[in-house]
Parts: sequence; C-alpha cells; structure tokens
Amino acid sequence: MSLCLISAGVTKTLAVAAFTLVWTHSIEKIDWRENWRVTPQGLELVEARVKGSGAGMEPPPEARLVDGWFVWQPHRVPMPEVVLGNSGKAGEWRLCTKGTCRTLSTILGHDVGPHPTTMRACD
Repeated sequence: MSLCLISAGVTKTLAVAAFTLVWTHSIEKIDWRENWRVTPQGLELVEARVKGSGAGMEPPPEARLVDGWFVWQPHRVPMPEVVLGNSGKAGEWRLCTKGTCRTLSTILGHDVGPHPTTMRACD
C-alpha cells in the first residue's frame, strides 16, 4: 500500500505505510499532529496530539499530557479518503515520514494555495 495525494489535477504516490500530518492552528498558532496508517481498508487515524487548547481545538477528556502535548487515540474506522482544505491563514499542511517533514506544495511540485488536497490509500 502507498499514500496518494491529489491536488489541482496532480497525483503523487508516496511509498509509505505510516505518516504524520502536521498543521498550525490559524488562530492559536500552535501545532496539531496526527499519526496515520495506510491500510487496505483506507487511512487509519492512530493518534492525535496538540500543544494546547482553545478556539475549537480542545483535546478530548481521555487525552493525557505527555512532554507538553495532549495525546489521545481517536476511535474511528479507516476512511477511504481524507480531504484537506487550506485557509491560507496558518501556513501549509506538512507531511512527515522517517523524521522528515515537507509541505504539500513541495511534495506535489506546485503551490497548493487554495486547492484542496485529497489523501487516499492506493496500490
């Protein structure tokens, strides 16, 4: 399995089984991170963490504080695809694998700008 990213008619395939999606909240200006796994059933959200709370980003009651991050395991079924929007007010989505993070624009080879990006598991 691989991860496919699709935006503005461009598709990139990344040979990864797991990745971290990172973004900066547009109002609070703090990072939110999600660990994902690519499975035959779709994209599975394994863990979420945030460095603070407020402005609609409160961690759930089961979150625990670990090294300054609120961490929890969302309980969701794998999703066939995830669509990422871009407000333009908080910088870009970043995708991290093997300790390296890159913006979606860098990965896709064009300025993502206002275009949504679809993530899905692919062969």
